[in-house]
Amino acid sequence: MDYYVTPLQNLIDEFEKLPGIGNKTAQRLAYHVLNLPKEKSTKFANAILEAQEKICYCRICQNFSENEVCTLCDNPVRDKSVICVVENPKDVLQMEKTNEFKGLYHVLHGAISPMDNVGPDDLKIKELMVRISTGEVKELIMATNPNLEGETTAMYISKLAKPFGIKVTRIAHGVPVGGELEYADEVTLSKALKWRVEI
Repeated sequence: MDYYVTPLQNLIDEFEKLPGIGNKTAQRLAYHVLNLPKEKSTKFANAILEAQEKICYCRICQNFSENEVCTLCDNPVRDKSVICVVENPKDVLQMEKTNEFKGLYHVLHGAISPMDNVGPDDLKIKELMVRISTGEVKELIMATNPNLEGETTAMYISKLAKPFGIKVTRIAHGVPVGGELEYADEVTLSKALKWRVEI
């Protein structure tokens, strides 16, 4: 038996596809959106469309950007000899909140996960190797998540980078094993950066 009119059910279904959103939350969000004044719901929909249309990947670090080169890569004060490698754009934001790191970033857009059919070619590893090959990079800080996929990815990149004579370090495990960077607080990330170890 159908309890919802089709457009409402479609809206609930779309909200439910979002990460961490179950059916009950999807229903609450759908009803909330339906109760918004038309101009507010239009603004919400337009914000989604604008983000999709205007945001691209920085050609250097692969982070989200409005321009060909992001503001971090374009900043002359940043240390170009050190690259912090992270899995996702949201991890860059978390690292920046520590105010500890003054180098550049490289976003992989995932981690090696054979169980999910994600291999090295599915990530932005080739782009990282191009950056390393310039000779300007002296250290890679592997800040992938401290889980099996993150560790596998860190070790894989470490093996690729070693022949270039680059120091490869891993952030210290102040970040809990099995956890994700987006849930770590600034103090934990700050300590993890300070006590990173070579791998």
